[in-house]
Amino acid sequence: MKNQTIQYHIACGSGDVGRYCLLPGDPARCAKIAAYFDQPVKVAENREFVTYTGTLLGEPVSVTSTGIGGPSAAIAMEELTAIGADTFLRIGTCGGISTQVQSGDLVIASGAIRQEGTSREYAPIEFPAVPHFAVLAALTKAAEESGSRFHVGVVQCKDSFYGQHAPERMPISQALLEKWEAWKRLGVLASEMESAALFVVAAALGVRCGSAFHVVWNQERAQAGQHDSNCTDTDAAVRLGIQAIRQLILSDREKANGKRP
Repeated sequence: MKNQTIQYHIACGSGDVGRYCLLPGDPARCAKIAAYFDQPVKVAENREFVTYTGTLLGEPVSVTSTGIGGPSAAIAMEELTAIGADTFLRIGTCGGISTQVQSGDLVIASGAIRQEGTSREYAPIEFPAVPHFAVLAALTKAAEESGSRFHVGVVQCKDSFYGQHAPERMPISQALLEKWEAWKRLGVLASEMESAALFVVAAALGVRCGSAFHVVWNQERAQAGQHDSNCTDTDAAVRLGIQAIRQLILSDREKANGKRP
């Protein structure tokens, strides 16, 4: 039975979600992810937040969509943490920046550029947006075992999708283009919209978070005349997230039993 204190935005209460929670942006992706759970049940749907809970290896796990961008992602993490979740894994999509990153590849974030606003209301800009090491390690191990083509590195997070894709028509076009060129020179892998906020909010709340993405396309490869398609099949990224959660469950159990992971 639900706790009487229901979280305002996600419409979930204590006991509705597991300790481990996957965070896609798209609400429609929740059912696809939940299909990998044992005995999944749709718990709630409110605004952009859709939640399913089931089990993996006998452990309660959940998936909650966050919508687009840092503000709603931060809300989801805040409210999920308030009702017991402490390990988060964002599974999303991104666009490539480095020309080494191709459509259909997987990208795992080892850090995120805070070119967004939400994280600034949690920490000074000097504070780095980085994933929890255990989650990063689980994602990397799962990617190695998957046989999929993947990259690990820094991603850029922004608040304006069209600031990236149509910077020339923005009043601050010069600043946007200069920063984009800097990200390219620094070897930044890809661009997305949530991880910087999630990493900083997780640090503020004392919870664990990591991120992995499916590369939809790479505008830099296209502009350079290199082959690049438009791949929207996110199943490899979903399977990566599920396997990483399994590894975290096993590792956490070993630690709880006093064994080295």
